[in-house]
Amino acid sequence: MEIVNTHTGKIYVDTDHRLEFLTVGDYGKENNIKADFLGLHKEINGVQHKTVDLTQKWVATISTQKGCPMNCKFCDCPKYGFYGNASVDEMAYEIETILKNETVKNTDRFNVHFARMGEPTFNPNVLAFARDNLRKLVAKYIEAKTIHPVVSTMLPKANSHLTQFVLDWCNIKNIDYRGEAGLQFSINSTDDAQRDYQFNNRSLNLAEISALAKMLQHPVGRKYTLNFAVTKDTILDAERLTKLFDPKKFIVKITPIHETKSAVKNGFDVTTSYDDYEKLDKRIENERHKKDKRKLGL
Repeated sequence: MEIVNTHTGKIYVDTDHRLEFLTVGDYGKENNIKADFLGLHKEINGVQHKTVDLTQKWVATISTQKGCPMNCKFCDCPKYGFYGNASVDEMAYEIETILKNETVKNTDRFNVHFARMGEPTFNPNVLAFARDNLRKLVAKYIEAKTIHPVVSTMLPKANSHLTQFVLDWCNIKNIDYRGEAGLQFSINSTDDAQRDYQFNNRSLNLAEISALAKMLQHPVGRKYTLNFAVTKDTILDAERLTKLFDPKKFIVKITPIHETKSAVKNGFDVTTSYDDYEKLDKRIENERHKKDKRKLGL
């Protein structure tokens, strides 16, 4: 087991189990831009990293698969290969390892993101683990006022069980966790051709994702999330987004694409970082001006 220390936490690389997972603290909500369908409610002034405090918010990001079969153009996971799903016991091992290696025993919020390696909707063990195991497991090691699991999916077209998985997760979110869980769709662009390139033509198209979104029950607690990992070339059409996804059910989250070897090799602009939102600011401001002109009939 290799442990890589970062300025916000630790990355665990377990070659024996073929798993990678990480733990971070809360380094500032401003690191993600939450937009009401691109009608931003705050200015973007950059982000300054600060000392993390695990007693306020503790984030564990775990792998649901050993590698990933999606082969997205901006991700390095395909270089590792694919060795199948993580079992319930292996996901428990990831969480236990994270909890055992910290001295913190109390936190206001413990978030678990099923988002490191793998596409979680291919692995039904995610549902069982979150519903039946996660809360009891966390309680063995720490006292957490809130436990908040999040599924992030790239919506693979090859997954014949995708719809049922998402509907089952919504039940876990809205009923088992009484709203304290999350569902995130990786959208990245409102242009299908651009999405096809990024996701290597393995994700549903936007019309298909919209049809799935219409099937979802109204969220209890937090809304569902449409995630946009963007570059200066990202196509963001706020009008199309609003037509496809009900703002009463969804929020939009905007982040930069991370600087992976694959992202650089495939020509993605990775100069935008968590502490430099200038390009994002310009993209969103352009959308705001378009919306304002439409309202004025210009």
